[in-house]
Amino acid sequence: MTAPRLARRRAPRPPLVLVVLAGTGVVFVTLPLVALVQRAPWRQLGSLLVRPGVVDALWLSMVTAGAATGVSLVLGVPLAWVLARVEFSGRRVVRALVTLPMVLPPVVAGVALLFAFGRRGLVGQWLDTPLGILLPFSTTGVVVAQTFVAMPFLVVTVEAGLRGADRRYEDAAATLGASRWTTFRRLTVPMLAPAIAAGALLCWARALGEFGATITFAGNLQGRTRTLPLAVFAALEGDREAAIALSLVLVVISLVVLLALRDRWWAPR
Repeated sequence: MTAPRLARRRAPRPPLVLVVLAGTGVVFVTLPLVALVQRAPWRQLGSLLVRPGVVDALWLSMVTAGAATGVSLVLGVPLAWVLARVEFSGRRVVRALVTLPMVLPPVVAGVALLFAFGRRGLVGQWLDTPLGILLPFSTTGVVVAQTFVAMPFLVVTVEAGLRGADRRYEDAAATLGASRWTTFRRLTVPMLAPAIAAGALLCWARALGEFGATITFAGNLQGRTRTLPLAVFAALEGDREAAIALSLVLVVISLVVLLALRDRWWAPR
């Protein structure tokens, strides 16, 4: 008998109160999902998911979430590198501001976006009058809202990967005469590929499920700004079966993302 097996057999039994509380927690988070699956119209599921409004919402969600992830990659990876590699005054404040949308109420995020990029907003007034660019109640506005709430997830993931990476390779590249940009492009980014992929997937999933900031900043216009979560909200008023079907789609997508990220969040035993 091997030592690990012997150690597992001799492990003390957990306290009963902890087991009961843990079981209650599992039931609490699983029960709503079980209720959703139990109420699902399985026979009509296919016909519900091919309705024009549902297809439009699904397509728009995929496009906007993909665009938000692309913008987050372009801005978020350099931002994560600066936060992890560059020492400067106020770095903690910058990190707090960057990660604030993760805990900010979504409706507050939408209101903040309106005051920033609305027609009379801090930046929006300069986009509207001279350039004719109006972000609220547009598909581009959906991308802006999704990027605002989803990019911090990518930044946090990539920064953690940078802090855990061995800097000796970058130092060796610098001693060989490589510039910081060359080192970042040809060494750091390939080395961080798993962290970047995980951050991008998490960012995409968060953008796909965004609701509060989107409906506040971009509205709920079918074919233009109505993404999957907004379609669920609209369907609840008159077509609950469609709302359940769309909810199941989002649950499945979220579950797939969690399974894809399992090796980065917990080690299989």
